[in-house]
Amino acid sequence: MVAPTRTFATGGMVPPDSALPDVLPTDRLSATGMALPAVREPLRRIASWRNAGSVAALWLVIIALFAAASWWANPLGYAALFVLMGPMFARLAILGHEAAHRLLFRNKRANDLVGRWLLDYPAFVPFDVYRRVHFAHHKDEFGPNEPDIPLYAGYPIAAASWRRKLLRDATGSSGWKNLKPLFTSWRSKQARPVVARIWATQLVIWAAIWVGTGRWWLYPLCWVGPWMTVWRVLNRLRAIAEHGGMERSKDRRRTTHHIRQSWAARFWIVPYRTGWHLAHHTDMGVPWRNLPAYHRELVDSGWVTEAYVYPSYWQFWKACASA
Repeated sequence: MVAPTRTFATGGMVPPDSALPDVLPTDRLSATGMALPAVREPLRRIASWRNAGSVAALWLVIIALFAAASWWANPLGYAALFVLMGPMFARLAILGHEAAHRLLFRNKRANDLVGRWLLDYPAFVPFDVYRRVHFAHHKDEFGPNEPDIPLYAGYPIAAASWRRKLLRDATGSSGWKNLKPLFTSWRSKQARPVVARIWATQLVIWAAIWVGTGRWWLYPLCWVGPWMTVWRVLNRLRAIAEHGGMERSKDRRRTTHHIRQSWAARFWIVPYRTGWHLAHHTDMGVPWRNLPAYHRELVDSGWVTEAYVYPSYWQFWKACASA
């Protein structure tokens, strides 16, 4: 007997038609919102050396956070490290996402090497699997092969349901669900080499923290712990803000939200300009540094209106829990 296909409710947070004017194409943008060749060429330039600096700076900050907490040796310091590692994992994930798109470095070997070993494996992410799954997401958002539709569908939801989801994230339930496959995949001959590389990376990080601080327990407490909890909350908040409650459409304004950016949001959940997510989905070949410039093109054309944009993440999340 074939199990019934699960269906998902979509479209509950799509903007009204009045917020989505039909103004394309223009002399700068195509009918889909993609920039025409003369405009697109500078937008697609990859700043390899600046991105190398961003990766190095991220790791220097992570090292400094562990060093400062170890030097202070105070419970408040360890608590601060625990919380701050959430946005650090957000940064590893977003730069890893950039590498998955082959937009971190112009050199493809360097792009994938850094993406695997310095960004995704430290964050427990199988780089090549993520790339394949993520490209399916871009190919047809909310389509039949959308891998993330259980995460995005059904919004808005009841406030109680919203709280339960965040509680599962905050208490490690969602984290364990994501970590468990890295144990069970040892049984798969095909998956075992990738899982081995991820665990080898984790052992190196554990050893480095232990040797650098003299505290073996800092790795499980302040590396694995925040990944299992703080990062899961931040990841859900960001992901829902990108596509929650939208629907399948060739018009990316119906598949992807845009929320006005603030410094606090960019620190906690949407670093490296990933909050300009509509621009990213309209042309996934534009590197992260150029997304605001591309977004301005979409605004200047009249395609992105004030009625389409949420004024803040807080107001968006309230709308998510308003059913």
